[in-house]
Amino acid sequence: MGSSVLADVFRKFLKACANPWGKIQLMAGHRLPPALTPVSADRRYEMFTLRNKDYVTADVQDRIRNTRVLVAGCGLGSTFAESAVRLGFEKFILVDGDTVAPHNLNRQTYEAVDVNQPKVEALARRLRAINPDVEINAVHAYLDEKNTAELVGRADIVFDTVDFLDLPAIVRLHDESRRQGKPIVTALAAGWGAIAYYFAPHQEVSCRELFGLPAEGSVSQLSYLDVFKEFLRGIKDKLDPSVLYAVSKALTIMVDGKPCPASQVAPGAFAVGSLAGAIVYRIVAGLPVKQAPEMIYVNLFDQIAGQKSFEQ
Repeated sequence: MGSSVLADVFRKFLKACANPWGKIQLMAGHRLPPALTPVSADRRYEMFTLRNKDYVTADVQDRIRNTRVLVAGCGLGSTFAESAVRLGFEKFILVDGDTVAPHNLNRQTYEAVDVNQPKVEALARRLRAINPDVEINAVHAYLDEKNTAELVGRADIVFDTVDFLDLPAIVRLHDESRRQGKPIVTALAAGWGAIAYYFAPHQEVSCRELFGLPAEGSVSQLSYLDVFKEFLRGIKDKLDPSVLYAVSKALTIMVDGKPCPASQVAPGAFAVGSLAGAIVYRIVAGLPVKQAPEMIYVNLFDQIAGQKSFEQ
């Protein structure tokens, strides 16, 4: 095969890269090398997850592939979504009404070209770039009383990183997940690490109890600032001092309705994705996971320094 013919074939291959792994209509009788020829979706998935095999059994990998995950909040949720898609999850519901801002780029999975674009659309593009076979429902909206029940109902697992400014949305999401018996994981960055809570279906402790909220009814009349302060007061002895300093500094200048200015760094944000990805894997695999009110805390700085971890 001459160099000009090879160049022509390669151009056709690049042009077709938007399609899953070389679904190329060959022209003029040219034959591609075996690695570039069209393959079935099952074969693509087998190749995609090949390096998982000594950690993920074939049965669990199949369950992962067929589990639908609701990612509620696509800021920090973007790090979890990328971890999940690389683990082999192929079914996603992405929900967020926000757009990508320049200050998101230091810790979320977005790029400069995504600024001012809806987060759900930018994240969907990124996930499809990793695995073109993913099935994504991108909902550019905030969770409210009209859409929460329907979205939770379509998911098998719920991942919550809804902005704490929207306390009613967080509580509504947890209430609905509890009502429908759906497992839900809540996570947040904590400096150079991450915190997560797991609420199993029908477990005794609820999100309301964890945050010291009324057992039922609306929470719209409550100050998210007061609720968050009280929550931090309950876990402050378990947190790294640098986290307490950064959050306390932010709380002194926060006013209800204004975005939280607390500092966040990329290692902490990506620790959220890694920690939540491992938790969701164990849920799908049927392995034990600590349940709320127990906090799962990974402090990377303590691990690096050789000190005892704060993990609970």
